[in-house]
Amino acid sequence: MMGRLLLLSSALAAACAPMARAQVTLDVTKITCTQFMHFHIAKPDDIGLWLSGYYNGKVGTTVVDTQTMKRRVKELKRSCSKHPNEPVMKVLEGVSATKQ
Repeated sequence: MMGRLLLLSSALAAACAPMARAQVTLDVTKITCTQFMHFHIAKPDDIGLWLSGYYNGKVGTTVVDTQTMKRRVKELKRSCSKHPNEPVMKVLEGVSATKQ
């Protein structure tokens, strides 16, 4: 009886234990437009949000203009569809350069 109780409690503890999440790191400079566009890495809008923060940090602004960010992500998607094998950061630099 005691063995069954121990086995049952062990099984319940294992079933209730939180799953360990693998930590994933990405080198954003290596994400291609194809990976970006087809959700191979993450949602394109999520990557676009990160890229917006990265480039705003480079120019020293802390202001988030959500409408501009959404427009730039759309422009990035459009440009990426024309350059599927290019790194997404390189394409974004082209999109950003045409807007300044």
